[in-house]
Formats: sequence, structure tokens, C-alpha cells
Amino acid sequence: MGTPSVPPVPSWFPCKNAMPSLTLSQPNASFKTVYGPVTSWRYGTSLGIDPIGSVSTCSFDCVYCQLGAIEQHIGSRHTFIPTERIRADLAEAAPWEVDVVTLSGSGEPTMALNLGEILTLIREMTQRPSVVLTNGTLLGDRPVQEALMQADCVSMKLDAVTPDQLRRVNRPVAGVTLESLLEGMQQFRDRFPNRVDIQTMILKPWTAAEESAYAEIVRSLHPHEIQLNTPTRPKPLKHELEARGNHSPEERSSYPTRSLKPLSQEALQAMGDRLQQATGIPVRSPHIRP
Repeated sequence: MGTPSVPPVPSWFPCKNAMPSLTLSQPNASFKTVYGPVTSWRYGTSLGIDPIGSVSTCSFDCVYCQLGAIEQHIGSRHTFIPTERIRADLAEAAPWEVDVVTLSGSGEPTMALNLGEILTLIREMTQRPSVVLTNGTLLGDRPVQEALMQADCVSMKLDAVTPDQLRRVNRPVAGVTLESLLEGMQQFRDRFPNRVDIQTMILKPWTAAEESAYAEIVRSLHPHEIQLNTPTRPKPLKHELEARGNHSPEERSSYPTRSLKPLSQEALQAMGDRLQQATGIPVRSPHIRP
């Protein structure tokens, strides 16, 4: 792979005079940018595309991340995987008998500078709807917004309604604040004409004030649906590439993990009912009844 394209340093980056040290995944026979199909409770049968590579890279380091500890905690955009390599891997996966093609993988997909090219590629090659799973940290960036206009659905993560929650649960890169995150989400939502969903991981019961703040934020973003989850899947202690997909308990037993205590089904059901009543927006979860 050649030298990555490096954009101007974002104004919020903690050290504007020096870019972080960056490790790019090198091409090898074992790594595939296309993986799955994966069974998704949200979107059916999904073919995954990983625009980041075998080195996990993200602007969050969520305490529950199914990939394990994030190896590169940065917030800048780069070309991690050439578009032509993704084209080749996607061609091998034909005939793409899936419901959707999802951009996620080894980190935050909007950090890929060739995001727009990849989304165009999905449409031209597969004729399947595209879904982008994002933590939202770059949604205020105009080039990211332009690239995402090629997507059929964008699912935005919203796990926190207070700065302390954001720090404890998502552990963002320095300079990302709750205010900047929500502002970027709102700017993007105001422009994006297609489907938007809100995905939220609940680690413990929220207070009435937190639920009220969440409902207010979600109403302003007017998503198609709210997707509530709780961490029933153990977190790997280190980065595990194979955790991108539906790893069985037997496969997960091959590497060390740490279990997180999930919210009870009853508590999640009650929270979902309250949020749906407060917002008028459908709430879905793999752990509660429709």
C-alpha cells in the first residue's frame, strides 16, 4: 500500500502541530475487507465491509466494544484500504444474497477518506441497500456528510447524554465533547434525506433526568427507530478481528474475554416503553418483545 492521503488536521485535534503515529494494515492473504454474511437483529442478513483494516482504529474506545481494546485511538481521516482492493474482495463475495451491505468492521468507518467511493461501489456492484454504522464523531465534517449522501441508511451511536457518561462509556479521543458530538449529528440529520436510526447501548439503569434528556435529543434527530441494546456478548481483552461477525460461544472461548453485566430484560422493556411513549418513535431491541 502506498503512503496514505492525510487531510488537514481537524480544529479539535489535541495536537495540531503533529499528526499521531499511524499504523496501516498491510495487505495479506488472511485479511479480507469483506466478511460475513452476518445475521443482524437490526437489518437482517448483512454483508460487512471493513474500510479500516486489521489494525482496529477508532475515535471511541467503548468499554463494551466487541472488537476488544482499540489499537489506534485517533480522530483523523485516512485512506486505510484502497478502494480497488475492496472492489476485488466484493467481487469474490458475489452474488451478494443478503438484505444489506454494512460498513463497520475494525473501527469507525467515516474515518476512511474513500468512504464515498466505497458506498458508490456498493450500489453499482451489488444493487443492495447500504448501511453505515457510525459513532457520530465526524458527522459535523462536511466531506463526511457529502460521502454519506450515497448511503441508504446511517445508524448513529448515542450512548451518552452527559459528558461523564460519554467519558466513562465511549472514552472518546481528546477534543471530542458531548456538545460537538450532538451538534455534528444534528447538522448531518438536517441534510440527510434517507433513513437514520439511533443505536444505544445501555450498561445500567438510567435516571429519569437522563431518559428525559435522551428523549429530547432523539426527538430533535427524528430517527426512523431507536435501537436499544445491552452487553450480553463478552468483550475480548485484546483486539480480535474475527469478532467483526457472529462469533459463536465456542469461537469466543478461544480468546480471553471479560463479561459485562447486562440490563435485565424487564428493565430494558420498561425503558423502551417509556422512550417510545415520550418520543413517538418506535423502539426495537433483541432483548424485548416488539
